Amino acid sequence: MQNHVGADATSEVPEPDDATRLEKLSARAMQVAETVINVGVDGKGPWKGSVQVAEQHLARHGDVEKAIQRLIATHVRLTSSSGFLSGLGGLITLPATLPADFTALWLSQARLAGAIAHLRGYDIRSEEVRSVVLISLIGSSATEVLAAAGVEIGTKTAVGVIKQVPGRVLIEINKKVGFRLVTKAGSKGIVNLTKLAPVAGGVVGGGVNFASTRAVGTWAKSNFPDDCAGRG
Repeated sequence: MQNHVGADATSEVPEPDDATRLEKLSARAMQVAETVINVGVDGKGPWKGSVQVAEQHLARHGDVEKAIQRLIATHVRLTSSSGFLSGLGGLITLPATLPADFTALWLSQARLAGAIAHLRGYDIRSEEVRSVVLISLIGSSATEVLAAAGVEIGTKTAVGVIKQVPGRVLIEINKKVGFRLVTKAGSKGIVNLTKLAPVAGGVVGGGVNFASTRAVGTWAKSNFPDDCAGRG
């Protein structure tokens, strides 16, 4: 009888371990999402935030759409350059548990998406807008992530739909995006989340950065349309 009880107890041991692992992964995902938004969009130290770079480009080019195109070109060039990491200084250690090249890429792409949102009249201090900035980093996967959080886009824009969801759902969306981003870093040996959010991995390089940053610019333009709907 005692042996039977012992076997049952042993068979249940993995359950709390799995729960603890999931809890840690969840916390890591939120850390990534918050860092990407708070540092990438708002800026930190020498790192210029979205509003600052957006206004600089607008002042230089005098036209919103031209400024957006130049912003995309500037960030594509920045993230594709060989000196990309060294130019970011201490920011590449935020958070220190993630690969420097991924962290730097996400910060740059979040700043780009935030700058596009700002130039098109959206308030990047708004939690809804910040969530859309975040989902702009994962492209077409955003639809799947939103659906998993119980949000269906349909024919509406992401920003229009997200403005209608409660804050707890925004937190869940941000966390799921964080999972997607950390999964991309899994190939660097940081953490493997393939069972939770399968994303094709690959080593970050100039060519990958070039394509992904251009894609983020395109998605941000789509997610923040040049009209009055959903702004605030």
